[in-house]
Amino acid sequence: NTRARRNCAFLPLINCCMISTWKMSLLGMKRAAPLLKRNVPVHEAILMAVKTVEDDPAISSVGYGGLPNLNGEVELDAAYMNGDTLGFGGVMSVKNIKNPIEVAFDLSHYQRNCLLSDIGATRYAQSKGFAFQNMLSPESKKRYDQTDKMRDSEMLEAYKEHDTVCVIGMDHRRSMACGVSTSGLFLKMPGRVGDSPIIGSGLYADSEVGCAAATGVGEDIMKGCLSFSIVEKMRNGMDPQTACETALQQHLQRFLRCNHSCGSISVIAMDCYGNAGAATTLSAFPFVVTDQNFSTQLYVASNIGGKISIFQPDQGWLNSYRGD
Repeated sequence: NTRARRNCAFLPLINCCMISTWKMSLLGMKRAAPLLKRNVPVHEAILMAVKTVEDDPAISSVGYGGLPNLNGEVELDAAYMNGDTLGFGGVMSVKNIKNPIEVAFDLSHYQRNCLLSDIGATRYAQSKGFAFQNMLSPESKKRYDQTDKMRDSEMLEAYKEHDTVCVIGMDHRRSMACGVSTSGLFLKMPGRVGDSPIIGSGLYADSEVGCAAATGVGEDIMKGCLSFSIVEKMRNGMDPQTACETALQQHLQRFLRCNHSCGSISVIAMDCYGNAGAATTLSAFPFVVTDQNFSTQLYVASNIGGKISIFQPDQGWLNSYRGD
């Protein structure tokens, strides 16, 4: 919606308690807000927000109904990081675990063996009694059956206009954390892992400073450890918006110097004071913010000619949006 973009002014994102990626996270964030209002620990709100997306078959890039790999199987990645303890847990290339974020959160309590893959992660989830189900929905199978499988695997792009769900939160004790979940690139090679379950790339959380998370083409995000880069910029005094924009711009400039073509990337961040930010390579990256009054709103980050702007979309923009 060109008119909405032209008339928008930059909106500083302050006094926040949660921020998440993509419009698809709106319902989960609205469900999570009352939990924080009741002063529950931050992990309960993050798990609620992420699980709502994982459980929705209409969302084709996360959880049930996720994007199949080249063999027609839904392989899932998820991670959780505790900003108080720096505890980190993740699972990657798992099949048929109903809510991978729950397993990632459970693993974040361990000092060792906290990042598990494939059969190891599956056996761990079974031993702990986590729910399993066939994650290939009829719609995701139909999408797989109707898509050309001979495309160049080196040209795969993040799914258009929605991808990884990332949720950053802070509770009444000022404890911060981040959780992410995804099915990864559509028609990826079996066993392929992107940035989402990799600490410092897909997410990073430090309650003394803040949190950041990324969504997009994981191979390109990992080349810059973008989430850690953003948190370190906040540690050195940058506000979250400036940190997001600077880290992303520096990353893109490095790609240019080595003649590397970069896939789509979007990032979000929040510092320990409740200030938030977002940046993107896309013309429209919707994200969701819950403020400290527990009101949840949709925002859009837009990159036009290298300039980032953030606005609240009007109804005309929402009517024209064809994404998640």
